[in-house]
Amino acid sequence: MEPAIKMEPGKGPEHYVRMYLTDPDYKVWFHRTHPGITIFEGLGITEPEFERIAAGLEPAEPRDERGEALARTVFDSEPETYERRTFEEFIDESTLTSRDLFGKKEMKIKVLEVSDELQQSKIRWKFGDRVKVDKIVVTIKHLDTMQVEEGEFDIAAIEKEISEKRHYSSTNRWIPVSDIKNGYVVSSKHTALISDAVALDYIVF
Repeated sequence: MEPAIKMEPGKGPEHYVRMYLTDPDYKVWFHRTHPGITIFEGLGITEPEFERIAAGLEPAEPRDERGEALARTVFDSEPETYERRTFEEFIDESTLTSRDLFGKKEMKIKVLEVSDELQQSKIRWKFGDRVKVDKIVVTIKHLDTMQVEEGEFDIAAIEKEISEKRHYSSTNRWIPVSDIKNGYVVSSKHTALISDAVALDYIVF
């Protein structure tokens, strides 16, 4: 049986079976790209082989975009040992992810560095509880290929560059602290942070 999925060197069907069973985005991509066939047909294996592989898989340790292990959640722990979380501590990942106009890309923005401008100001009350972001990491996932791009951007320098070239800037680097969750900026603030970088073609989104 000829596989429809082109497997990477060193990665067998087990790798893709795990991805199919644990990554909802990969599952959506597979059925969008290979309509009318099952995952085991796409991998060139039989259904019994697929079931055997699935049954033998150990639960994957949750990891973030950088491959670092995440803290275990209440769903990973034994009932008598897990630590309860309040609703306020829960973060819906969808609030941190924005999509392009055509729904082909997803983006997340992580704060790397903030300015000390607010701390030096004597009129903090006028600004409220917010920070001025200087550097960010932008992660973009292409949903049709599942390819991930990531880059670090000094948006303070980019803001200065566009002001010198075009005499204006549309970036708003002031972000309320409540709009930063676990180091990531909520999706409603993405456009304000990257508008200058997009205008200068540093980011295509």
